Amino acid sequence: MSQDTAPQKYVILIIDDDRKLCSLVRDYLSGYQIDCDFAHDGTEGLTKAVEGVYDAILLDLMLPGMDGLELLRQLRERRMDTPVIIISAQTDVSDRIVGLEMGADDYVPKTFSPRELLARLRAVLRRRTPVSPGGGQPATLSIQGLTLNTYNMRAELNGVDLELSALEFRLLYFLASHAGQLFSRERLIEEVFGRWYSGTDRAVDIHISALRKKLDDNPRQSNWIKTVRGNGYMFIR
Repeated sequence: MSQDTAPQKYVILIIDDDRKLCSLVRDYLSGYQIDCDFAHDGTEGLTKAVEGVYDAILLDLMLPGMDGLELLRQLRERRMDTPVIIISAQTDVSDRIVGLEMGADDYVPKTFSPRELLARLRAVLRRRTPVSPGGGQPATLSIQGLTLNTYNMRAELNGVDLELSALEFRLLYFLASHAGQLFSRERLIEEVFGRWYSGTDRAVDIHISALRKKLDDNPRQSNWIKTVRGNGYMFIR
């Protein structure tokens, strides 16, 4: 006799000093099996993010005590891979790029609709832990000394931890698991960043550059990630 499976419930942390916005987001998300915890300044937000267990974090950039980018930097320095969506009134493209460089998973301007936020949040939660193509247990992918463990999102090269951010890991895993295939920046954004990502495709270049540094990969004579000028990127077999 089959049993109904209850929808998965998530808990997220919202770090924002706009208490009214926090309440509105909580009220909306509560109808979709997403509970919210709050922090209203940067210092409190960092403490809660480090000590608590959350499925995702919504992070404002302009916070009292500690700004959002510094908070994000400290989270990633601690190798915390909790997905982070920046929500900010700052809509400059440069702010989005800096946030992505520092390990943010998405960027949503504060003019967002609740439905848009929910869609982006769901996309981030779906992408959090890659699984094997058959949908079974998480896989370990090994290629010429490079090992990618999707269970703990850890990447090692010849036994040395590469210390990748969550987004860097997903990008490298996607390319490595499709070795020899060429992907455009637009396709990588859809597959790795999520179709709801609204930034520029420059974010792909930024993360590829970061991966190359950690892989000690010379783009002029690459052993890992090849640039096909005007077309995109390919993981070398």
